[in-house]
Amino acid sequence: MNRIKTDICVIGAGSGGLSVAAGAVQMGAKVVLLEGHKMGGDCLNYGCIPSKALISAGKHAHAMQSGAMFGVTPVSPEVDYAAAKDHVANVIGTIAPHDSVERFEGLGVEVIEDYGRFISETEVQAGDTVIEARRFVIATGSSPFVPPIPGLDTVPYETNETIFELREKPDHLLVIGGGPIGMELAQAHRRLGCKVTVIEGMKALGKDDPELAAMVLETLTSEGVEIAEDAMAAEIRGKAGAIEVEAKDGRVFKGSHLLMAVGRKPNIDKLGLEVAGIETHRGGVKVNDSLRTSNRKVYAIGDVAGPLQFTHVAGYHAGVIIRSMLFGLPLKARTDHIPWATYTDPELAQVGLTEAQAREKHGDKLEVARFDFAGNDRAITERKARGLIKVMVVKGRPVGASIVGPQAGELIGLWALVIANKLKIGAVANMVAPYPTLGEVNKRAAGAYYTPRLFENPTVKKVVGLVQKWLP
Repeated sequence: MNRIKTDICVIGAGSGGLSVAAGAVQMGAKVVLLEGHKMGGDCLNYGCIPSKALISAGKHAHAMQSGAMFGVTPVSPEVDYAAAKDHVANVIGTIAPHDSVERFEGLGVEVIEDYGRFISETEVQAGDTVIEARRFVIATGSSPFVPPIPGLDTVPYETNETIFELREKPDHLLVIGGGPIGMELAQAHRRLGCKVTVIEGMKALGKDDPELAAMVLETLTSEGVEIAEDAMAAEIRGKAGAIEVEAKDGRVFKGSHLLMAVGRKPNIDKLGLEVAGIETHRGGVKVNDSLRTSNRKVYAIGDVAGPLQFTHVAGYHAGVIIRSMLFGLPLKARTDHIPWATYTDPELAQVGLTEAQAREKHGDKLEVARFDFAGNDRAITERKARGLIKVMVVKGRPVGASIVGPQAGELIGLWALVIANKLKIGAVANMVAPYPTLGEVNKRAAGAYYTPRLFENPTVKKVVGLVQKWLP
């Protein structure tokens, strides 16, 4: 048995683990990184990257059918589904070297390609190597949650870990789950020529602002995606190419392929956490505000620590614990400034509180500034003027922003900056945005906050009148 002593041992080479390893080793710490599966984790291999690549392929197919308003004759695209998957694989392959064993070894990280499990409070074993470290970081991520629906074990089904390897285009894809993953892949497959039915037990995109989510759902429906809400799956039956999903209310949905997209579960089962005295709960590893577990030598970050399961959250967590581990700074992780986006067309993005959450928390102190994309000249030129931005403001400070529309995922970044730094909405109102850009919607939303104060205020009008009388 080999033994290694190190400063930091990182378990899991997904986005969070890689960020910790790279940052810590470049600042002088000795780092051992353990990964028993694929470098880059879920995001690179099964999540963010392949899904956005497939969405891009779908957008190109859709563009060929929607050019009439621009004077371009629509044509029916000939979709080579296998070639679209080649595009996905090529994108993954292009990014993979950045997350590779070779790159991290070049940085000075000792990489062990094996799974790690705790064998004591201060030791982890990976294969035939025992690692003793001053600090451990659990960054094992999450994987698809597959609920125990009767009959599911008798039919073939896909998850986000298998759908991108599918080479034969589904004739009719059934998607169980109407969250971001389900809706993104539903629209992409519809645009690539598949029939698609989304089966959601509650409300599709139910965690987002319902007014904004409705715009996304209306677009998907107009493109031919069937969306069945309040359709809790009760039984699944059939065989490859002929699958049926029966809901509790008796509705039956028939298709050729099945995609399970109902959520995520933390990867903690094989870590031996009990041996290390690390407490868990339903959401994964239990951590405090500093992302420390009940074993003070061990941190947990990213999906495995919940509750916000996004790649950029894992990266943010990495930055917090690096400063804590290397410099002893008493830092705490925040969630109020974390943005997220659903990359449907139109995109849907959120940071901070939704309108409903803000009303519940702040009551009458809340003001909601709104601006419709129909008033944005750039959106009009591109015939994408359907969208809306809401900014939730309390005492002049934004506490949340919700956006639906083209490039909402890009636009939300400004509000994440504002909330992260506790800026007032005047900072955005004072900004000068280039014309014509979609970014102007942010400034116009900020301007909408001041409209009743400036243009609908009789006192302001009286003051202006008096000044005008006295000005030479």
